[in-house]
Amino acid sequence: MTPPGRAAAGSATVRTVLGDIPPADLGVCDAHDHLFLRSPRLPGQELDSPASAAGELAAFHAAGGRSVVQWTPHGMGRRAERLPGLARAAGVHVVAATGLHQAVHYPPKTLDRLRTHGLAELFVRELTEGVGTSGVRAGLIKVAGGYHGLDAHARWTMTAAAEAHHATGAPIAVHLELGTAPLDVLDLLCADSAVPPHKVILGHLNRHPDLTVHRQAAEAGAYLAFDGPSRAHHATDWRMPDAVSALVDAGFGDRLLLGGDTTTAEARSVDGGPGMPHLLRRVSPLLRIAVGEEPVRQILTVSPGRAFGAEWPC
Repeated sequence: MTPPGRAAAGSATVRTVLGDIPPADLGVCDAHDHLFLRSPRLPGQELDSPASAAGELAAFHAAGGRSVVQWTPHGMGRRAERLPGLARAAGVHVVAATGLHQAVHYPPKTLDRLRTHGLAELFVRELTEGVGTSGVRAGLIKVAGGYHGLDAHARWTMTAAAEAHHATGAPIAVHLELGTAPLDVLDLLCADSAVPPHKVILGHLNRHPDLTVHRQAAEAGAYLAFDGPSRAHHATDWRMPDAVSALVDAGFGDRLLLGGDTTTAEARSVDGGPGMPHLLRRVSPLLRIAVGEEPVRQILTVSPGRAFGAEWPC
């Protein structure tokens, strides 16, 4: 990988684990995936092997991929110290995340500690100074909603994310449980907390293919991520090309992102699953049939830089 490029003072850059780069340098981007992930909800399926992560990045690069945004947040086995070496070896830009997932992914003692010590402060520190002692700075804030609504935990984490955004300019990426409640998220982050809509990335909209809600979220100005096509047995994925096509036809092709969201070891290509390469080998060709070459190019190579770029504080 060539060293990170230098962006002009005051311009937006994407914060990768090897430094800040111009948005155009991302190249073909998997806008939501995981190299490392650990949760009590996925016993025995942890993504914690550096060798497997290296193999997956190499396979993604061979398929034409040049950047991966890892949405693994605080306390879920990010292994931030490993990410720079993996990025260099594979020739793939990697963006790390701060943030917090749903409460079910954490021991109660962990959440109690975070309430005591300040969540927004943690996010800001990991965005500007680094994750733990790794020196690796996060490039986005990942939080999560609930099923068809926002519980107290979601409101706490999203309010903290909004505070951290106002301090740093960082984009906020949101796990929508089964793709639901995107408008509630926008109400909280944008209407109540004054986060600009174009700094919000709504994830998993493929899991709830309500075309009217998709259009409302796009009209509000948010980025819409269709991230999880490796789950080929989900009926909602069969409708994903139609959902993307409807948004492109309505003039919102520049608000869309694609990601693989590989969350279990068995889903990795190096372990026999579809993995990260599936996004480029199978999903992208289907979308080209549905919407044409240019919209897919925009989704994979232009929109990620705009969505994840920020004017970071000195």
